Amino acid sequence: MEEIKASMAGNVWKITVNTGDEVKPGDEVVILESMKMEIPIAAESAGTVESIVVEEGSFINEGDVLVKIQS
Repeated sequence: MEEIKASMAGNVWKITVNTGDEVKPGDEVVILESMKMEIPIAAESAGTVESIVVEEGSFINEGDVLVKIQS
């Protein structure tokens, strides 16, 4: 299982996947907002979205798990 983690602290602006969605490497799964910039977070491997750990609008820290992908 791959855990997609935040590359920086910020707010979860938008979640672009749903549980059960198929993703491939490079697909955006979450968009963070930090210092008025949008930072897309992408899947690094192919698989199925098993769970979404965060909610839109929540504040996260660098390294926090955002989404779990089952290969």
